[in-house]
Amino acid sequence: MSRKIAGFLVALAAFMVFEWINLGFNLQDGHDTGFYVVHGILIAVNIILAVVLGIIGLRGLGKVPSWWRRAARRPHDGSRRSS
Repeated sequence: MSRKIAGFLVALAAFMVFEWINLGFNLQDGHDTGFYVVHGILIAVNIILAVVLGIIGLRGLGKVPSWWRRAARRPHDGSRRSS
């Protein structure tokens, strides 16, 4: 992935988090409960998508914490792999 695309994903993730949290605070009173349930689900799903896009973008930029890189290289079968 190019740095340009990775940067775009990080910027998109930041915008999505800002946008959906802002929407959550701006919901007006006076609607049915279903309205708030649907919008709450939309907000939660879109924040999760933003986090996933942000992680992909950060990995593309190579800006992930060192503990995360070590955890990603750890074998899943329980055996130790020599580095």
